[in-house]
Amino acid sequence: MIKMFVMQTCPDCEYVEKQVEGNPDFEIIDIGKHVRNLKQFLDLRDSNPAFDEAKKIGDVGIPCYVLEDGTVTLMSKDVGLEPRPQGFGASCRIDGSGC
Repeated sequence: MIKMFVMQTCPDCEYVEKQVEGNPDFEIIDIGKHVRNLKQFLDLRDSNPAFDEAKKIGDVGIPCYVLEDGTVTLMSKDVGLEPRPQGFGASCRIDGSGC
């Protein structure tokens, strides 16, 4: 099962989350629903180099995927999903330029 860390208010997360509705191969973990989920994500983000580039450019690093073998990726295509097209819908960056 692939763990998928998301947040309800993230447009990128919303886009990919719709693609896995009802798919038992994905466990959706919303980091905004409970502090326990947020702590689990922050532990991962603080210790895994997959987040280095995201942190460098000020991104949160969601959606994030943890594969069954423990591999962490921020690339939706790595798990067979299509990422949200650039310029499609709302943005979540403070400057309004994207997510």
